[in-house]
Amino acid sequence: MDADVVVIGAGIVGVSVGIHLAQRGRRVVVIDRRLPGEETSHGNAGLIERASVVPYAFPRDLLTIVRYATNRQTAMRYDTRSLPSFAPWLFRYWRESAPARLARASADMLPLVANSVTEHDKLIELGGLGGLVKPDGWIEAYRTEAALERRLQVCRALGDAHGLAMAALDQRGLEATEPGLGPGFIGGIHWIDPRSVTDPGRLTQGYARLFESLGGRIERDTVQALSKRAEGWQVRLQAGGDMLAAEVVVAQGPWSTELIAPLGYRIPLRPKRGYHMHYQAETRHPQRYPIADAEVGYVVAPMQRGLRLTTGVEVTSPSRPPTTIQLDRAERQAKPIFGLGRRLDDEPWMGNRPCTPDMRPVIGPASRHLGLWFAFGHNHHGLTLGPVTGRLLAEMMTGEKPFTDPTPYRPARFG
Repeated sequence: MDADVVVIGAGIVGVSVGIHLAQRGRRVVVIDRRLPGEETSHGNAGLIERASVVPYAFPRDLLTIVRYATNRQTAMRYDTRSLPSFAPWLFRYWRESAPARLARASADMLPLVANSVTEHDKLIELGGLGGLVKPDGWIEAYRTEAALERRLQVCRALGDAHGLAMAALDQRGLEATEPGLGPGFIGGIHWIDPRSVTDPGRLTQGYARLFESLGGRIERDTVQALSKRAEGWQVRLQAGGDMLAAEVVVAQGPWSTELIAPLGYRIPLRPKRGYHMHYQAETRHPQRYPIADAEVGYVVAPMQRGLRLTTGVEVTSPSRPPTTIQLDRAERQAKPIFGLGRRLDDEPWMGNRPCTPDMRPVIGPASRHLGLWFAFGHNHHGLTLGPVTGRLLAEMMTGEKPFTDPTPYRPARFG
């Protein structure tokens, strides 16, 4: 055997799985075509989102659906040529977003979300990565009093039910908290429990170094196929040669289903695109917290490289070329408020968020192959849920009692 376990995918999820298995004495190799943290784990708003106790659901009110249907919104854009191929998945997503089903999804996700910060903190301390992480959360900012009041009613109930720390900010309070903001917001909600990461890619790279310090190995290569053998799993590599392992974990995010399809698995995973760009800050007072423009649909987060503007969701086929439409829309809205100066990147970053229609990740054993495990489909929260996913999967793989019931995330739910 070349390894006890081969983990395919070196994003935040795959690296975290590798750490937890290595801590339990397994010989682990993580394989990816790119360096750790260079794909989806790199491009996000940098939030360890402890406050996100309700998954991102498909809108159910007619007004919002009609507004999105015009395809002129910043929060969501769709490619008309790709929509027919997405339609069955979107219908299932809409159905799963009904109030009762969404409540069940929220309850199922709560154990992962509630332990997300704790599990990150453990790895941050072990890896000496505290300089990349800031406490005290993020701000959800609003442009109109009516929208803020509606949201406050919901958030106060969530805070009471789940013990979440939050503070309502009127316009004066928001200005005192973030004095560098220009006119545009009338107040907001400060979520205090989450952490913010000033370079998500570097955090993942730091976790990768921690994995290697525990005896793990990282190989840069493309996995072309998986084959079950009597003695274990044969992992075919593009660069030539094979690797043999007793067990395999597929943690390739949106590319996971391509690898497991030849083995007979049809998991309804779809990527939602997102873009980001860094800007030079042109304000007297540095921005302290990531801020979401809740009514428009983008986030501006202070990063080590500058202010990172991240877009909402783009629904399109993977084969379609990138487009700057959403980023341009968000930039026009954000520039006067956040003091965005010149662009610091040569071109926008584009990434794919792996999403399931039931808003739960796929974590656990494959239903028809012994020794094959899945860890993907984290629905916008891969950075948040990477370490806690690694812990849960490692507990299952090594025969420990899982810290929570893994049934809601089982791959077999999709057949």
